[in-house]
Amino acid sequence: MNLGFIGTGKIASSVITGICKSKIIFKKIIISERNKKTAKTLKRKFKKINISKKNQEIVDKCDWIFLSVTPTVGEKIIKDLKFKSSHTIISFISTITLSQLKKSIKVKANIVRAIPLPPISLKKGPVPICPPNPKIKKFFNQIGTTVEIKNEKSSINFWSTSGMMAPFYELLRVMTDWLVKRGVKRDNAQKYITSLFLALSQDAVVNSKEDLKYLVKESQTPKGLNEQGVKELTKAGFYKSLEKTLNSIHKRLNK
Repeated sequence: MNLGFIGTGKIASSVITGICKSKIIFKKIIISERNKKTAKTLKRKFKKINISKKNQEIVDKCDWIFLSVTPTVGEKIIKDLKFKSSHTIISFISTITLSQLKKSIKVKANIVRAIPLPPISLKKGPVPICPPNPKIKKFFNQIGTTVEIKNEKSSINFWSTSGMMAPFYELLRVMTDWLVKRGVKRDNAQKYITSLFLALSQDAVVNSKEDLKYLVKESQTPKGLNEQGVKELTKAGFYKSLEKTLNSIHKRLNK
């Protein structure tokens, strides 16, 4: 099986890295040179990667096609590509719906939308797919954890929360910088903050029981530091702002 990637941005690069580090069986991966530097880096790193200058060549030579370009680029290029009904097409494009993809692709191919994130390069993290597909589920389970979504409207909720990736990293950066300003070496500050949030996330997975409210309550003591943190962030509108941002992203995706 040949795998083709149209687009070589952060997400495509992460998925390709995860695949090459996994036990997934494939003949070769053909990638576009949209990002020449990334494409060349991937080719140097992994033996089974070839670079193509033409998107149609990728489509012609591959069995599975991964669409990993921006929505603007996707709208321009997909309609001009000639797909076959035997193709499996997996789109990572956030704002192009299944119906729009089917209209642009023209043939009755196997089309699925997926939402991988950069940690997939480490073979970690959830990968929502819509609609459910046994083969694609098995594929992504080898480099992450597949979450099958039957309803595309429901999948928009998952797309929305994926927009919190950069804000999460920004939170880590602000806390790291806060420590640095107080004399902590940057390496130590960053190691501490990232390790702290990794441990908290793992704890949440294991000990959240049925509701995360349990951990919110259990991590606070009367007049303690965490109680103060929650109260002050709530008063400042931090959590309402977070929900407002999610609503805004959701509205954009629902157009």
